[in-house]
Amino acid sequence: MSDSECEFHLEIDHRLTMMKDDELVYAKDGRLYKYGMSNSTLVESVPVDDVISGDGWRKPCLIGAVNGKMPGPNIIVYEGQTVVVHVKNSLINEILTMHWHGLSMRGTPWMDGAPFITQCPILPGQTFIYSFHAYPKGTFWYHSHIGTQQSMGIYGAFIIRERDDNIKEEHIISIMEYNHEWDTEMSYLKDIYGLYQRGYRVPNSKSLDDAEFDAFQFDSGLINGRGRFHDSGTKKHNDAPLEVFEVSFGKPYKFRVIGAGRLYPFRVSIDNHILEIIASDGYNLEPIEVESFVINPGERFDFILIANQSVSNYWIRAETLEVNKGHRTEAILRYRGAPDKEPVTSRKQCLSTDRCIVLNCPFLYFPDSEATQCLTFNDVKAVTGCQPVPKYHADKFEEYFLNFGVPGENPAFVNGRVFQTPTHCEMSQPLNVLSSCDKSECGKNKVCRCPHSIRIRHGTVVQLVLLNMGIGKGQSHPIHLHGYSFYVLKMGYGNYNKTTGKIISDNFEIDCRDTLDRDKSLCNQATWSNSSWINGNVPHLELKRAPRKDTIIVPTGGYVIIRFQADNPGVWYLHCHLENHNMEGMRMLIIESPEKIPPPPSAFSGYYGFTYMGILASENKFHETDSGK
Repeated sequence: MSDSECEFHLEIDHRLTMMKDDELVYAKDGRLYKYGMSNSTLVESVPVDDVISGDGWRKPCLIGAVNGKMPGPNIIVYEGQTVVVHVKNSLINEILTMHWHGLSMRGTPWMDGAPFITQCPILPGQTFIYSFHAYPKGTFWYHSHIGTQQSMGIYGAFIIRERDDNIKEEHIISIMEYNHEWDTEMSYLKDIYGLYQRGYRVPNSKSLDDAEFDAFQFDSGLINGRGRFHDSGTKKHNDAPLEVFEVSFGKPYKFRVIGAGRLYPFRVSIDNHILEIIASDGYNLEPIEVESFVINPGERFDFILIANQSVSNYWIRAETLEVNKGHRTEAILRYRGAPDKEPVTSRKQCLSTDRCIVLNCPFLYFPDSEATQCLTFNDVKAVTGCQPVPKYHADKFEEYFLNFGVPGENPAFVNGRVFQTPTHCEMSQPLNVLSSCDKSECGKNKVCRCPHSIRIRHGTVVQLVLLNMGIGKGQSHPIHLHGYSFYVLKMGYGNYNKTTGKIISDNFEIDCRDTLDRDKSLCNQATWSNSSWINGNVPHLELKRAPRKDTIIVPTGGYVIIRFQADNPGVWYLHCHLENHNMEGMRMLIIESPEKIPPPPSAFSGYYGFTYMGILASENKFHETDSGK
């Protein structure tokens, strides 16, 4: 805790599941055994921590690993420390970068890990040394920012603790979906060209509000890299080991939950226990007691659990919001002193007289029959005494409308612009990007490809209206901003049938400014329907205790207003954290004050072949280490 610097080494390579060294293992009764050991009652099991089990599928599957694990090791530091991470790329033929999701990288923008934006990727066999300051406190994570490597398993928790945190015991949960028959590149291609089974194209699954999810063969869900394959025919599972979280009766525990998936929102609950939500994306919230909460890819939620139930075992559940799919994963909450057995508990029965409360819904209503009440992120507030929201100033205020869409056969875009990745480190040449979308193919109701960006002035208050409307709506998008945690001022939802919970139409507070019918418009040049709302005059903004996040769900047919002060010079990604959408082009750049960006280390002058130590804690200078050339 007292050290000023913490140093870590991460080696990235490919591994196979269900292997103990070079020996194949199998699952039985929640344990793992080497093949050839037929009588498992007489044979010592293989330690679960020695095997990447995934969902226990009988054939080894290719995954990405960090220090031989999936997910990678937890990185835990204290607020204010300097963090140095040596990342070695031991992949055979793939490049790599590592993004530190949720950290602002203030003063060290070259350490953000955005490929071709803040750095050239790390080649196989090379090491890049990231160095940055641990700020602010909270639950964050690290993951590869190249292609589909994150959902292949190249990720881990990054926790910045407060030095005076009075909750001493905590658990970390990461949740993702998993496909054991393909790697995630195959999943991406099947999403682009079609998912077929037995010669027939599989339709997209539906959310409770009638929104869609991309086609994905969900074999299993994983909690901390462990889950079980459930046979869709027999409904039986394969007895693979699950993650177990131990608690002692009467004690409070902090749980940090990370949405590490590629596509689905998961609804998280623990049988017989109330969850007290206290933070999201690193920032404290006014505590809210709920039966469950929804977490989207890229988001994090912290909650307090009081271990006040009978000494026993309880299911931890994470279920997708799909209709009639039953896609889920489980882990075990085990009280110390309870037998080493699986839980027999049931999920709370939601009744009209005792409704279940769910936080962070991407829609307004569950169907009446489910006796469940939605709380959206619009319903939460920051703790008292939080930092005030930046105020509107006539000469220092910028507002941008950004529509995120996937229109039919067209790829995913922002304002009709499909992001085209540059082939050089963009932060060293930010002015070259600004005019790159000035072409006739771009504009109202057009789709074009370019390195889409907007430039913001240092010191201004920036308000972004993130919308999800027009012909490209239909899926809700978790939007992540690098370099900033923003204030969430308001969420506007579409119009819903309150009985069925299904969406009927877009929110009409947004004007797509198009002569076409709204459902045929790309909504590339939106504004407020009521012109008096410009310049920060939108009614019902939360300006006193607005919560802060770095990843927010933008509901289909709706919008979200976020605001931040432009005080972090750099070139920052803004993108959808659904992996396929990000890869297709639903991303753009926020370029702030190029003239104020700290100069790159001299090693960056070469395209590749550098290692870099970062910024000295004592002075704002870059310094180099041996490049290993």
